[in-house]
Amino acid sequence: MALSIIVMGAAGRMGSTIARLVNEADDLSLAAVLERQEAEDRLAAFKASGALISSDISKVLPACPGAVVIDFTAPEATMVTARAAAENGNPVIIGTTGFSDEQLAELDELASRSLVFRSANMSVGINVIMDILPRLTALLGDAYDVEMMEIHHNKKKDAPSGTALLLAEPLLKAKGLTRDDINTNRFDVREPRKHAEIGIQSLRGGDVVGVHTIYYMGPGERIEITHQAHSRENFANGALRAARWIVSQKPGRLYNMQDVLHD
Repeated sequence: MALSIIVMGAAGRMGSTIARLVNEADDLSLAAVLERQEAEDRLAAFKASGALISSDISKVLPACPGAVVIDFTAPEATMVTARAAAENGNPVIIGTTGFSDEQLAELDELASRSLVFRSANMSVGINVIMDILPRLTALLGDAYDVEMMEIHHNKKKDAPSGTALLLAEPLLKAKGLTRDDINTNRFDVREPRKHAEIGIQSLRGGDVVGVHTIYYMGPGERIEITHQAHSRENFANGALRAARWIVSQKPGRLYNMQDVLHD
């Protein structure tokens, strides 16, 4: 039996890609697509698939028991989705970035009693890099400064990107630092680079899907690790892989892409 999928923000760049891939998959079924009320007419193309079309998640979920909700929208909208999914017992896959600390804490609480999966990046490649970074950082040692550059399209709102902050986590841990040691602004400071910090710089322009480069700069050499996303299908396929995986899990904690890869 095909796994039912509900796609939030289905008229957007990520949502439309996810919905299309669901329709193309033999083991998935597009149960519903949702968009803001003023943009609901942009979902007419999905009528042929038999999917429910709506702007109200609270009305859709009771009609789609067990369907996995996938949300790559915006923090406030995603929180509404996550609360509704928890109330109705639907698993939710979250690819949204830019959450506040309070919102992240609420997602943790929801995950204690419902199936919630969140990853700032669903790419298999990014998550494999995350596995490599702690050992590489430890082997190179304190003689190497670590910096990061991330590039995205000109419509992206948050900076640094959620993926950059995700990649920073194993770097900070390996160096015994915290997020307070991330430097995102050297323009207003006239002083040498601090040794105990990790710099993250952001560029925005054009239609760049996503490029992240980590630099290890040491005595007489530089190591660069770069991940380039060529298509949003990369992230969409990761989200669908997570959807297939999460239905066999139990509530209790917030799941992420590392859990999928190491299962």
